[in-house]
Amino acid sequence: MDYTRVLQQLCALPGPSGFEGPVARAAADLLRPWVDEVEVDRMGNVLGVRRCGREGAPRLLLDAHLDEIGFLVTGHRDGFLRFVPLGGVDPRMLPDREITLLTDPPVLGVVACLPPHVQSREEMDQSRPIDTLYLDVGLSQEEAERRIPVGTPAVYRTGCFPLGEDLLCGKALDDRACFAALLGAAEQLAGEELDVDLYILGSTQEETHSTGAITAAYRVIPDLCVAVDVTHGSSPDAPKEKTFPLGGGPVVGVGPNCTRWMSQRLFRVGKALGLTCQTEVMAGHSGTNGWPLQISREGVATAVLSVPLRYMHTPVEVVHRRDVEDTARLLAAFVRGIGEEVPSYA
Repeated sequence: MDYTRVLQQLCALPGPSGFEGPVARAAADLLRPWVDEVEVDRMGNVLGVRRCGREGAPRLLLDAHLDEIGFLVTGHRDGFLRFVPLGGVDPRMLPDREITLLTDPPVLGVVACLPPHVQSREEMDQSRPIDTLYLDVGLSQEEAERRIPVGTPAVYRTGCFPLGEDLLCGKALDDRACFAALLGAAEQLAGEELDVDLYILGSTQEETHSTGAITAAYRVIPDLCVAVDVTHGSSPDAPKEKTFPLGGGPVVGVGPNCTRWMSQRLFRVGKALGLTCQTEVMAGHSGTNGWPLQISREGVATAVLSVPLRYMHTPVEVVHRRDVEDTARLLAAFVRGIGEEVPSYA
């Protein structure tokens, strides 16, 4: 699989929480060759299934969310727009950023900012709260109200591009890099006999409340699930004990949100493949869809697998191409023969 091409396609599309339609349709098309059937459900989730043909086979759900952080327009003032965040937007990222407003056709705007010449030293050293910022769309008040009504969603105006020889940079790599890994795993399993019914989920609204994963799990009733998401990548100014080097391999979660035998299986199959798997201790909430998936209905055996990513929740997120590839290889190996290891209580 050409991960660069796939991610350039997915990251170029808008999909803020609750408005994932364009990216969901593309994700469904990319998934369709590798599963028996695909649908976009009433929550906007992309759900594909590949059945193994064995009666009563365990159900394994692989999840990666499709939504990205974004914005909603809340009002107009002199042609400028007021807005609120969708998901965990860092206000320090906003002044002077280019924004795409998801009207038909889309409208481009910029987050207004004061030049340093008219700021006090105190103002220059402070981050401005989002509720004091405006979007400049170059329109009159009348035109702005007509073309960009209250409730219009918006996203950062970037896509995905190579950074150096091995890295990819752009918006929405959280978590479309991981959905690309799910696609890669499905491609590697093509034509192989499985001993589980394999469900692949591109879930919605993770950045706001994991709503897509919650409803999809309630419908699928999986016996096992792997939540695949990003974790914090290392950089010179980041704490070493809380970050993971890019190119250092997939990161396996260990903690109460992670069923022990599943984490151990990930480490074991990774070692057999010659992969280096990093360990992330998760003492409580994993910060992923794994948290609600684990307690769907009477409970689901859960693993959390992560790809290191720098600059999370910015328009310049960065991943290492090899980490995405190795995550796909690890997932495919994890699926092979897993039905033999599923405990009766899983």
